[in-house]
Amino acid sequence: MTTTTNDVTSRVLTAPDSLVGASLAGWLAAGGGTGLRRALDDRAGIIGLIERAGLRGLGGAGFPTHRKWAAVAAEPGPEKVVICNGNEDEPGTFKDRVLLGRTPHQVIEGALIAALAVGARRVVMYVNPHLTEAIEAVGEAVRQWRAHALLAALETALGGPVLLELRPSSGRYIGGEETAVVASVEGGFPFPRRKPPYPAQSGVHGLPTLINNAETLANVPHILRHGAAWFRALGRGEAAGTKLFSLSGDVQRPGLYELPMGATLAELIFDCGGGMLMGREFKAVFTGGPSNTLLSRDDLDVALDFESVRARGSRLGTGAMIVVSEGTSIPRKVTEFVEFFAEGSCGQCPPCKTGTYQLATLLRRIDTGHATRADLEQVRQLCGLLPGSGRCGLIDGAITVVASSLERFGAEYERMLIGG
Repeated sequence: MTTTTNDVTSRVLTAPDSLVGASLAGWLAAGGGTGLRRALDDRAGIIGLIERAGLRGLGGAGFPTHRKWAAVAAEPGPEKVVICNGNEDEPGTFKDRVLLGRTPHQVIEGALIAALAVGARRVVMYVNPHLTEAIEAVGEAVRQWRAHALLAALETALGGPVLLELRPSSGRYIGGEETAVVASVEGGFPFPRRKPPYPAQSGVHGLPTLINNAETLANVPHILRHGAAWFRALGRGEAAGTKLFSLSGDVQRPGLYELPMGATLAELIFDCGGGMLMGREFKAVFTGGPSNTLLSRDDLDVALDFESVRARGSRLGTGAMIVVSEGTSIPRKVTEFVEFFAEGSCGQCPPCKTGTYQLATLLRRIDTGHATRADLEQVRQLCGLLPGSGRCGLIDGAITVVASSLERFGAEYERMLIGG
């Protein structure tokens, strides 16, 4: 299900039929390609325009897009790489598969504009192979772009041939972490690496590498076409643009929704999602996927933008919102998520691999009513010992959701102990 609310002009989901699927001709007929043409006319102004628009990374961290681009552009030499990260594999997140499967050309055009801005002649569409519709659509779209005059114009501007390619990821959750993306594109196992150096300085085979999420790149052609002021005006308050929200869990109408950045959590759940299933009361929401702090009933008024959600002690993340109603067990949901993290750990950092496994074992014991107070205390101790012990954020994400649930819903854990 895809929809928009609040009279926001949708650019990605409720697109006319001519934009849906893998038709480059349809995309261009509907105004696609305008952004790339304008970028070719004013290459030096691209990064400044992205800065004025206030576009931020929409794959999780919310890092200012122009700063990433400027870092890669500042690196010397013509051999650079742009990667569109479409590895999406986190529970509750399903925005990128829709973007890549339904409107791949706007994402590819955004990646080509990024390549022009930073001076890269290799563009990699890195897509989770489990997203079969997205893989097929992007593969066909790449073939059409390779034969089009716009790519030839880009090659002229960059002074050499541009390699535009589809590269299936490993299909593993950890494969979406940016240094793991680099390792995978190099042909190796997606082991995360310590930073620095960051990919902007040393990425694929040591080359400066720009990595952006598919949703981030999908916005770029529209910013080039309509301008920075237009994009900023789509958001509310100080927030710029719109955001895709993957709404799931105990709501009447789960689906993918595009809202102004800064719309409230209540609007998403009750206006878009139709409220709670079976008339139950709202209890909590896992924000930005299962690796962030939970929000509860007192947070329904929060504006869904990076700063406002952070001020409530959580993160906007990917925009996934997994809603939980009264009557649903928080310890059970947390157990399921930690088991996912334990399965997804790559294993190169023993504290992460063994720590997530031990956490999952203890939580399952609590969830099934077989745990003692000593087990719960061990969970608390692990939450204090494990953060920062891995090369990437997987272990930190697992600890964050456990610690948050213990802080806000600790009584539920207590009641599930033997004799509780």
